[in-house]
Amino acid sequence: MPEPSRIGLRRRLWRWAAAFGRFWVDFLIGDAPELFVGVVIVLAAAAAISAGGPTGSHVVAVVVVPLSVLAVLGLSLRRARLHR
Repeated sequence: MPEPSRIGLRRRLWRWAAAFGRFWVDFLIGDAPELFVGVVIVLAAAAAISAGGPTGSHVVAVVVVPLSVLAVLGLSLRRARLHR
């Protein structure tokens, strides 16, 4: 059986890890989970475009990322206006 001090340490570490996880979920996802998902999809698409391709594909990724993020932001704002 573990010592009482080890049980307390495990409990504190578990609480700290849970609080750390809740912070990052709240920070990244927050009130608009569609923004988080949209940006992850945009970054994955940019990585797919620029991975292993010619140097021109990097330029496409540099143009695609900001435009896609703006599109995701626009969709999120539209959704927020419709729910008001």
